[in-house]
Amino acid sequence: MKKLLLLPLSFLVLLTAIAQHKPAYVLYNAKGKKVKYSKMIQALTKQDVVLIGEFHNNAISHWMELEITKDCKAQRNLVLGAEMFEQDNQPALDLYLQGKLSAKGLDSMARLWKNYPTDYAPLVNFAKENNIAFAATNVPRKYAATVSKGGFEALDTVPATAKTWIAPLPIAYDAELPGYKNMMTMMAGHGNANMPKAQALKDATMAHFILQYFVPGNLFIHYNGSYHSDNHDGIVWHLLHSKPGLKIATVTTVSQKDITKLLAENKSKADYIICVDEDMTNTY
Repeated sequence: MKKLLLLPLSFLVLLTAIAQHKPAYVLYNAKGKKVKYSKMIQALTKQDVVLIGEFHNNAISHWMELEITKDCKAQRNLVLGAEMFEQDNQPALDLYLQGKLSAKGLDSMARLWKNYPTDYAPLVNFAKENNIAFAATNVPRKYAATVSKGGFEALDTVPATAKTWIAPLPIAYDAELPGYKNMMTMMAGHGNANMPKAQALKDATMAHFILQYFVPGNLFIHYNGSYHSDNHDGIVWHLLHSKPGLKIATVTTVSQKDITKLLAENKSKADYIICVDEDMTNTY
C-alpha cells in the first residue's frame, strides 16, 4: 500500500520539476540579473510612482499587473491610473467605481478598449472592491491625432473645456529624447516630424494626471504601453520635469525565444523586466 501511495507522489514531484524548468516568464533587474518577485515588490512599495509597461495583448503582462497591484496593496494605500482610459471618460469611470453605473453602462458611456473585459476590468474591479481611486490619464485620442497632423500649435484651437483633458499648454518637448528619435527611425520615411509630438502629448498628459491624482504617502501604480515608460523615457521624463525628486520605478515586458538569459538589447529598459516566452498566447 505504501508503494502505491509513493508512486503518485513521485509522479507529482516529477511534474513539478518539469514545470519549473519550463517557466512562462523570468523576472530580471535592469542589469539582467534574475530577481525574486518578492524582492521586486519590496522595492516597488518604497516608491511614489510605479509605471508598469505592458504589451497590450500579452497575457503575462496583464496577470502580472493585477498580481503586483494586489501585493502592493497589502503594504501601501494605492491610487491607480491607466493609459487605457482617456480623461474625458473620467466621470463614467468614477460612477462605475462608486457603484452608480453598471458594467454595461460603463461600456456605453466610456470608450473602452476591445480587450477591456479580459485585461483591464480585473484592475478596475479591484479598485472598486477596495475603494481605490482610478485615474483616466490619457489624452482623448482625437487631440493626439490633431497634433500628429498639425503639431502642438493645432491645440490652440481646441475648446477651453477640452483643454482640461490635456496637459497644460505649452507641452514640454525634447525632440532629442531617445524614444522620440527612435519613433522617426522606426517610421522610416512613413511618418512626419509631428508624430513624436503626438506621443509627447500622450506622455505629458498621462504624467499630468498622475500628478493630479497623486496622494502624498500613497503609492500610485500606472498601467501603460511599454514604449511610454521604457528606458525611463516618455512619462518618466515628463513626471520628473514637473516634479523633480519624485521616486519612480518602472516595470516592463519583453519577449524572447530563450528567456533563460536577458538579451543585451533588453537590459536597462526598466528597473524590472518581465521576460516572456515568445510562444505565450496573446489575448487578442
